[in-house]
Amino acid sequence: MHAGAWWLWALGLATAASRTTNPLLLGLLIAVAGYVVAVRRTDAPWARSYTAFLKLGLVVLAIRLFFAVFFGSPISGTRVLFTLPEVPLPHWAQGVRIGGRVSAEGLVFALYDGLRLATLLICVGAANALASPARLLKSLPGALYEAGVAVVVAMTFAPHLVADVQRLRSARRLRGRPDRGVKALLQVGLPVLEGALERSVALAAAMDARGYGRTAQVPPAVARTTTALTLGGLLGVCCGTYGLLAAEGAGYGLPLLLAGLAAALGGLWLGGRRSVRSRYRPDRWGVRAWLVAGSGAAVAALMIRAASYAPGALQPSVVPLTAPTLPLWPAAGVLLGLLPAFAAPAPPRPTPPEPLPTSNAPAAPAPGRDRQRPASPGPGRSARPVAEPGPGPQPGPGGTAAEPRADTAADPLSDNHPTAHTPPGAQGDARAGAGAEEASP
Repeated sequence: MHAGAWWLWALGLATAASRTTNPLLLGLLIAVAGYVVAVRRTDAPWARSYTAFLKLGLVVLAIRLFFAVFFGSPISGTRVLFTLPEVPLPHWAQGVRIGGRVSAEGLVFALYDGLRLATLLICVGAANALASPARLLKSLPGALYEAGVAVVVAMTFAPHLVADVQRLRSARRLRGRPDRGVKALLQVGLPVLEGALERSVALAAAMDARGYGRTAQVPPAVARTTTALTLGGLLGVCCGTYGLLAAEGAGYGLPLLLAGLAAALGGLWLGGRRSVRSRYRPDRWGVRAWLVAGSGAAVAALMIRAASYAPGALQPSVVPLTAPTLPLWPAAGVLLGLLPAFAAPAPPRPTPPEPLPTSNAPAAPAPGRDRQRPASPGPGRSARPVAEPGPGPQPGPGGTAAEPRADTAADPLSDNHPTAHTPPGAQGDARAGAGAEEASP
């Protein structure tokens, strides 16, 4: 599925989270994003970034509560929980305090505000865990080709820098030198910088040999139109997004956002004419991508609509302090974000190796046949092949050999024939010493 669909879905959830401070709705948004990530992320390295964004959200929430306790809150409550020693500040720092009274209303307001910011980060983390960065950069339009190449190179070089730092620190520890501190950092940073420069020069030469950076000639009027549309469209997107995320301004935010998107797409399409590259195996925007992106847009639209007719449910009161309630229709709209868990293709899972077939039946013995084995020659004796006992005449009860059967005695190819194990020379000598009657055939 197209990587941009996951980002549109996540941005829709983030837009919905920006329209409310109700902790129940924010928790429902986090649960929806977490469930989709759990069932649709792959085993790729970038899929593990969701845990880091969860931890980052908790850190942001803790920092917001810390600031509310030690630096005060814009909400002056009446339920004082405890009082901290207040640091006196000069007259020019009016409105800022360190310490003082800490009220329940101020802490609850900070909790709601921090939870909203944490939800935004978690939604972005869901997009990072579900969408491949390389496929997303590959889908960039031709006008952003150079920027995409720069981002890909930076993403490729970052792991090499980390590996170089770890390798040099291990080498310093093996030599008994310190690997921590400012001095060690400077001594490690110089070889890392030198290796990065050498790698950059080699990469630049390889890219130049492969034709990277070549552009086509376009008329000056088309270039100026492209610049105006792109810059104006991006400015409209920023203003429209701010209008949607702000508490007020949703009326002009959506039209401005749509107009900015149209202008930006037109500028990018015109700018792609100067790029002469070809795209190998482009990602198709199919039905599933439309369903995933549409579910995020539906969640955002329903939440924006709910903020106009039920603001009290989306913004629970802090002064006076009241318990939040879960509104029915906004919660049902948030559940639409679960559609990617069923519409998106399932990630490939590694198949376990098949066990080897085992059988309890004993293995059948190999078909036996008589083989000659050499006998160890004694003193004064020549080595002669000794035949293993076959199905020929066996000693009888009295110790005498039994008479051979007629079918085996007459068969010269049988192991029981008298000349079966006689060397060819011995056979000739026996015929020469035999009588006329015996030697004749």
